[in-house]
Amino acid sequence: MKKVIVVGGGLAGLRAVEALRERGFEGELTLVGAEIHEPYDRPPLSKAVLSGESGDTTFPVDWGRLGCALRLGHRAEELRPHPDRPGGVLRTSAGSLDFDGLVIATGAAPMRLPGTGPQHVLRTVDDARALRAALHEGARVVMVGAGWIGAEVATLAARRGCRVTVLEAGDAPLAGVLGSPAGALTAGWYAEAGVELRCGVKVVSVDHGGLTTADGEFLPADAVVAGIGARPEVAWLEGSGLDLDRGIVVDGSLRTSRPEVVAVGDCAAWWSARYRRRLLVEHWDTALNAPAVAAAALLGQDAAYDPAPYFWSEQFGRMVQYAGHHQATERMVLRGSPDDPDWAVLWFTGDRPTALLTVDRPRDMVQGRRLIEAGTALDPDLAADPTVPLRKAVHA
Repeated sequence: MKKVIVVGGGLAGLRAVEALRERGFEGELTLVGAEIHEPYDRPPLSKAVLSGESGDTTFPVDWGRLGCALRLGHRAEELRPHPDRPGGVLRTSAGSLDFDGLVIATGAAPMRLPGTGPQHVLRTVDDARALRAALHEGARVVMVGAGWIGAEVATLAARRGCRVTVLEAGDAPLAGVLGSPAGALTAGWYAEAGVELRCGVKVVSVDHGGLTTADGEFLPADAVVAGIGARPEVAWLEGSGLDLDRGIVVDGSLRTSRPEVVAVGDCAAWWSARYRRRLLVEHWDTALNAPAVAAAALLGQDAAYDPAPYFWSEQFGRMVQYAGHHQATERMVLRGSPDDPDWAVLWFTGDRPTALLTVDRPRDMVQGRRLIEAGTALDPDLAADPTVPLRKAVHA
């Protein structure tokens, strides 16, 4: 393998470049990114960048030492087989490049609300800078979506003196990612912060000066922010021969249906033997750690990726962490009380925890994540007692 292209200028793309070099690839290496910016850290966008505490989260990378050519501001448009030899051709907005191996790390694009009025999303550093300018004291801000991003934006907007309303189509905040019973436990945080939370409200149109809900109500707003999810950037791969199902279908080693192509990050739907299902995980931890496996697979080395997914969020003065996958679990166990400063939720299948949510309980997360990944059985009654360390709730 002499030429490898990494498509995607985010953390997953950068880590793929680094992993290829670390695993011994000495050939020609190129990073193609749709943004004009060098790879930067995204979690601070909804925190330090949005608050104004930081303006630049670019990763400190010596691209010369890595021996990697940068093609920034070049959007991937088509993937096709090479006409004369193994490998393929990547067509971009600035021309075509041939390759022997390809890493796809194009991430996901934020979904937008219908309507002709202006709206903000938060995915890129340019998005964050534009939204920050709109979050001035007294501004009427309507946040649509009470997921992770919605809660983080509402937190910052309230701190900056905005009048914030959060609209959520589901029946509880975080219902889409945690389920309604667990998500409802966070609802009181909004009122504490002076934020109006309205659940069960659907938006049909963003208009000039505000938005219109499904029941015909018009809500005036100086800034409308859409936090309703993201879709993997895979439309450009139609007709490429790769299997697509929401994201790019890959196996437990992140290999696609074409041997010279691997996929990683927000655009990859990978097979988890742990959970016996395909997972599409849009988290920083995946972008950080999965590229080492993708690089190994591309170079013909043995590797597998099957962790308990992990995510963290800072919202309303709390550190919220989540590990695992709870959608197919049998029951939810509350550890402590949501009225306490810190608490947690465990999800069980039988006596084995499959997911964990913690609020200001970092020790629980460290111990619980290890237990989940090891498949260790716990006594649910002991695990429900917040005074008992999770490692001591292990079945004898």
